[in-house]
Amino acid sequence: MFPNLGLRSVVETATGWVGLLIIFVYSFLIAFALPGVSEVVLLAPLDLGLSQNARYAVIILVSGVGKAAGSVFAFHIGQEAKNSGFIERKLRESRFGIMEWTEEKTLEIAQTWGYAGLAAALCVPTFPDTLSIYAFSVLEEDYVKFAAATFVGSVGRLLVTLAGVEALSTLF
Repeated sequence: MFPNLGLRSVVETATGWVGLLIIFVYSFLIAFALPGVSEVVLLAPLDLGLSQNARYAVIILVSGVGKAAGSVFAFHIGQEAKNSGFIERKLRESRFGIMEWTEEKTLEIAQTWGYAGLAAALCVPTFPDTLSIYAFSVLEEDYVKFAAATFVGSVGRLLVTLAGVEALSTLF
């Protein structure tokens, strides 16, 4: 059911400075290829001699940079796909109307909110990153703004997750 379960386990047990590299690589891959959620990076113990808040800050920063880098890679793939037209042709041939629905919703968000919409979409915990990233990559054209939006969205997502966990822990 979870093809990246082995990699997820590696992230959950990542420690030391190598753990930061693991978090970066996982976040990079989650941006364009892996199914699953990016919040798992918050479980990495790291053991860098930092306070819990500092550990979270380092994890969030490294994960955000990794996801931004992965999103730029996905963005490039999206630009190439847009230029070739192959993916778009195949989706348009689908009998389910995937392309029309996706275009309509993504265009609505992109036109209304632009890169802020991408950042906001990426702030939603457990929502697949790749869906938002690829949808926006076909519509947008600025690599730097795209990377910045995915960085902000990735950091926001992890902060929302931490706030949610903290709120739940105070209730129980």
